[in-house]
Amino acid sequence: MNNNPKIRAIVTGATGMVGEGVLHECLLSDEVESVLVITRKPCGTAHPKLKEIIHPDFYNISAIESQLSGYNACFFCLGTTSIGKKEEEFFKITYTLTMHFAETLSRLNPGMTFCYISGGATDSTEKGRIMWARVKGKTENDLMKLPFKQVYNFRPGYMNPTKGLKNTLSMYKYISWMYPFLRMTFPKYVITLKELGLAMINTVNKGYNKNILEVKDIVELSKK
Repeated sequence: MNNNPKIRAIVTGATGMVGEGVLHECLLSDEVESVLVITRKPCGTAHPKLKEIIHPDFYNISAIESQLSGYNACFFCLGTTSIGKKEEEFFKITYTLTMHFAETLSRLNPGMTFCYISGGATDSTEKGRIMWARVKGKTENDLMKLPFKQVYNFRPGYMNPTKGLKNTLSMYKYISWMYPFLRMTFPKYVITLKELGLAMINTVNKGYNKNILEVKDIVELSKK
């Protein structure tokens, strides 16, 4: 008999490929009782477990704070590419927005597990030459200082998309056929979006012995 508490999760980034994939696994999982999606525009998914809040300004979520209590997980999949962005702009979107959202949730839900989508080659020293890696590293480090029950930083590499989902990036239409070869040849850098979603779900009640999860850790945790 499973005596673990049911998961009540907040998901961000559900209109993107990663967030949609994680949401998909949450809606399929018997471990997940309810999901709150916070998004700037409708995610286009309907399900009995799912509640959606449309909120345009993630830098100020005070207007919806009263609806954010009572959750024990957050799967934070909101992010942006650094391509074409100066450090100030990328820092604001990646660090400032994430920390504001997380600080609010840690105050309202101290028993929460917070999972953050980071990236492979993130710079935990915050001192390297690659801008995006420094910013991601600072974000990871400062998230782990917040008074959550647990914080896990996920560093996926190539993520093979889940079939049938509508927010898959167009480039995957041309390269997904290579997935079996990539998985066999570069196992340290290749996962599926399904594995990512399952691993996030499993952190809540099963935990993991590392706060920073590389690809091999994500695969292992997805099988727990």
